[in-house]
Amino acid sequence: MKIIKNALLLAMILMIIIFIAGFIIIRYVSHKSIPDYNADVTLTGLSANVEVFRDEFAIPHVYAETEKDLYMAVGYLMAQDRLWQMDFLRRVTLGRLSEIFGENYANTDLILRSLRYSDKSRSLLGTSDTAIIEALEAFSDGVNEYIHSHSRKLPFEFTLLGYKPEPWEPLHSLNLIGFMAWDLKAGWSEYILEEIRGKVDSTHFAGLLPEIGLYKTFVYPGFDSVMHSLSIGPGLSELSGLLGKMGADVFDGSNNWAVSAKKSSTGSPIMANDMHLGLNVPGIWYQMHQCVKGRLNVTGLVLPGQPLVICGHNENIAWGMTNTYVDNLDFYLERINPEDSNQYLYKDEWKDFTIKEEKIATKNGDTLTRYQRYNHRGPVISEFKDIKDKIVTMHWVGDEQSNEMKTIYQLNRATNWDDFRNALKTFRSISQNIVYADKEGNIGLFCAAGIPIRKRVEVYGILPGWTDEFDWQGMVPFDELPFSYNPECGFVSSANNKTVDDNYPYHISNWFDVTYRIDRIREMLSSKEKLSVEDFKNIQLDQETKMKELILPELLQSADTVSNLSELEQRSLALLKEWNGDMHKDRPEPAIFENYYHTLLKNIYADELGNKLFERLNGITSITRTAVYRIFTTGESVWIDDITTGYKESLADICLRSFKESVEDLGQEYGGEPDSWKWGEIHQLTLAHPLSSKKILDRVFNLNRGPFKVGGSFHTVSPYSYPPSDPKLVNHGSSHRHIYTAGNWDHSLTVIPTGNSGIPASKHYCDQTGLYIGGNYHEDHFSKNAVTKNVVYKMTFKAADR
Repeated sequence: MKIIKNALLLAMILMIIIFIAGFIIIRYVSHKSIPDYNADVTLTGLSANVEVFRDEFAIPHVYAETEKDLYMAVGYLMAQDRLWQMDFLRRVTLGRLSEIFGENYANTDLILRSLRYSDKSRSLLGTSDTAIIEALEAFSDGVNEYIHSHSRKLPFEFTLLGYKPEPWEPLHSLNLIGFMAWDLKAGWSEYILEEIRGKVDSTHFAGLLPEIGLYKTFVYPGFDSVMHSLSIGPGLSELSGLLGKMGADVFDGSNNWAVSAKKSSTGSPIMANDMHLGLNVPGIWYQMHQCVKGRLNVTGLVLPGQPLVICGHNENIAWGMTNTYVDNLDFYLERINPEDSNQYLYKDEWKDFTIKEEKIATKNGDTLTRYQRYNHRGPVISEFKDIKDKIVTMHWVGDEQSNEMKTIYQLNRATNWDDFRNALKTFRSISQNIVYADKEGNIGLFCAAGIPIRKRVEVYGILPGWTDEFDWQGMVPFDELPFSYNPECGFVSSANNKTVDDNYPYHISNWFDVTYRIDRIREMLSSKEKLSVEDFKNIQLDQETKMKELILPELLQSADTVSNLSELEQRSLALLKEWNGDMHKDRPEPAIFENYYHTLLKNIYADELGNKLFERLNGITSITRTAVYRIFTTGESVWIDDITTGYKESLADICLRSFKESVEDLGQEYGGEPDSWKWGEIHQLTLAHPLSSKKILDRVFNLNRGPFKVGGSFHTVSPYSYPPSDPKLVNHGSSHRHIYTAGNWDHSLTVIPTGNSGIPASKHYCDQTGLYIGGNYHEDHFSKNAVTKNVVYKMTFKAADR
């Protein structure tokens, strides 16, 4: 017995030792990269000292004597907080994910390489202004100084994945700017439509297409293009979803607006912007304030991996972006030479594909060899899903000549509308409606977009590639792009809605967002003679839906004509009848409404398409949302009838059936009375780290934050969107909220969903999440006086020779 007791005691001691050792190791790995924000650093290459002040959220305010010194410090600081995220985004643009995640990512890498970010970046390195190249080089030097000096204190992700970061290069920063052009919203719709075309008849196919003439709310109402021009594949779809889950999607939906001095309670313009992206951690934006005495004073959002402020304000102007949804991606079906599979037909001649060998290194040390084919338009993309019977190529705007880095560099330094407008001339691959406000009282909005000039016909799906009939014939001239400057109404606004009316001579897109958000924004902007910062907060946080005004009346009218509703259905209907449209997390009506909407979609489309193709269609929300808008605006569609029954259903029939089914589903899932079906219990946000799919890593390193109960939906100004299959997986919304006050920049407000640090063990990892979820903001300090009054951390970069 004594031997057994001793053995048990020894085993317990060993277990305790192992537990303590494990705890120490985990703590070391998770905490080793947390920086000391008060520690001075000596940097080789600085010409003078650089001061850095951080506030309570560890947002750096950087003061340098020269631009080179500034951007070197910026590189070091960003690497302190976001090095692994920077490396991950770099690997996305280089197509090198297999090296850290394994060979399952080889196809993803091949797709990413086919976008040829590096080819364009190399071209820009040879043609960009010296000042921009010097900024990129200094930034790279700062990042590399951090990597070199912290080789034993790298973020935990490098330890877990078993690799170290390579040196940073200017090309990598340019790649990240190019990556912002990646937006498949419009183009991918065409690919899915091509598949549906083969499943249904022409009448049903036409019923899915948007009637953009029904949209009566324009970003630039009354824009006269003539006057102004004279006066001045499934594999791709899966890739988009994958990058979104991993926090690598950029520029999707968004809101922005500004009011003039006469419509502002401050006597100066107020401007708001919130770009809608995937909600992950680390967040896509890094907050930073950059100053060079007498030359630069700019603050706002920086994309980790490049040095410039993408959206923000300087001493004179503020700017913010929303996606224009330009149709800037086309797919082409190629005819292949039956005697040579590496030739395609173009204008009655056989042309050779360019074939590029790709070597893809994998995590286990193997190297995979793949071959990618290109023609004069772009890459062959059909092979990404092993499609044997068709060769489809892709032409996208990222291959076109542009220089977004130059635009952003100039915006950081712009002093007025003319500077702002001139800066946008090279902003062509990333199509945005960019809002403007300045300290002199002016406001504006400019469609900074590369809009392809092509044959303007109602052609949907994959285009014939053997002719030049549908080739791009250049881009819309800059002087003919829509804009608005100091409009009489006193405000400008956009929310991914239709750009201009049908008189505009160029085709922009067929897939604008439905007007729910913009109509609500303009309703609130017009509700008062003058608006305050508090009003702007209320607008930005608003969750009252306009969508109910479109699709609820048909249900309410049809329900009044029947007498066989169950008690549960009657109580649910009573709630909807009295509902004001508020999508608050504590209300039951949003839960009923959203479930009804998704059930309605299935009942309209699944009978013709089958469940599998319907689920794929349902994932392309640009199609389903515009199709439903069309149905309820016109009151008719061939899709309404359920072909599986023996009679023809009306829209009222389908609405009533969908309501009954949705109430039954909610009752079975959540039980109780409809009053208890709180939207926030169903609709929840978890800020997820890319590595948290391994649950053990989430538990050990505390990677995720949440779940948080949230309100809203894709159709509210303050959006919390989710995959159609599961409202508990909220994954998309405002990636930041900014309100800029041009009369006194220190009165500006901001918040991001996470925090500036990308290190999970840091107290600044998600230190703004509580503010964000609660609908609160923090001050955006700008003047040197405001910055120094709110200092929590202070450090100095010292020149090596001083």
